[in-house]
Amino acid sequence: MEHLFDIQLFADAGTLVNGTTNYPNAYDSTASEAFSGSNTLSAEMKDFYDTELLENARVEQFYAQFAKRQPLPRNHKGTVEWRKWNTFAPASQLTEGVIPSGQKFGVSAITGTIAQYGTYTAITDRLELRAYDDVILGATEEMGASAAETQEKLIRDALLTNANVLYCDNIVLATGAKTADQAAVAAAGGNPAVPAVKGTPDAPEYMLDDGTNRCVLTPAMVNKAVTILKKNRVPRINGRYYAVIHPSVAHDLRECEGWIEAHKYAAPEELFNGEIGELHGVRFIEDVFAPVLKSAAVKNAQEGAVYATYFFGKDSFGIIDPEGGALEMIIHDKGEIGGPLNQFSTIGYKFETNGATILYPERLLRVMSCSSYSASDSAN
Repeated sequence: MEHLFDIQLFADAGTLVNGTTNYPNAYDSTASEAFSGSNTLSAEMKDFYDTELLENARVEQFYAQFAKRQPLPRNHKGTVEWRKWNTFAPASQLTEGVIPSGQKFGVSAITGTIAQYGTYTAITDRLELRAYDDVILGATEEMGASAAETQEKLIRDALLTNANVLYCDNIVLATGAKTADQAAVAAAGGNPAVPAVKGTPDAPEYMLDDGTNRCVLTPAMVNKAVTILKKNRVPRINGRYYAVIHPSVAHDLRECEGWIEAHKYAAPEELFNGEIGELHGVRFIEDVFAPVLKSAAVKNAQEGAVYATYFFGKDSFGIIDPEGGALEMIIHDKGEIGGPLNQFSTIGYKFETNGATILYPERLLRVMSCSSYSASDSAN
């Protein structure tokens, strides 16, 4: 009698996995083994250097559509180096017969390193069989949404570290005038009973949303942001600057007379996903994942949410496109991975990314404001 066995059912699936820096254990994150002796793959990993200078922008997709994209070929270590020539100072007046001092010339390097992200879910055979809806299809769609959200937030959070920040003015809601500065009022014992009020905040705790005053993004503040970008000689993208704005902040901006007047007759063609209009040479992209900050460390004077609107110029940040490491949906049928009794299927995804690497800090301006939704919005 002939007996057929599927020996794969008895295979060791991952107590020892060949990794890039050690030997992971697929079943125990604390049980990885370090490379030793000649048993190492580190020699196969090599840094990849970007041979192109930061001169051209390739603008595609959402947050990522404003990034300088750099491919990373297979069989290279997960690090990319962007390089840019150092600039020269303007020339000085020459003195007859005197050789002037020369200027130093060099190149600046900025590196970014990729990491891998992923998740999955398991669907039992009974759920797949008895559910009214197609659970595999539903799980696949939701995994796609999860992947998009993960990628957006990784870029957003990386850009939040940029130190080039503009705080919107506090304004009197009834008049639109800038809120007057007020010194802190000291109580007995030298402790302030009433904190200071600043017409122009320099930290989240001075951003007001008390029903009378609000730190809000107005057309005047958009104009101020554009002026800062122009003074920094930030190159434009297709002749415009771009800003990614949260819907709560966009709501307040759209209520302003300056925005309404600018859009009475204007119907600009949308060039990028999520465009809602243009003001002062800035085209606005509405994104629900634009930063909403509300924590013990970052909140407004009334303990509500504050918002970050990113204003971009050309090549302000870079993203690595790793060959073979792009977003991959992975679905295993119960016949492949469901164990001896085909009891479950799995649906998941993985990808590699550096999130984002800031290349030119002066080309990325983070504009901080409150919103009429500050009291109700949660951090994202």
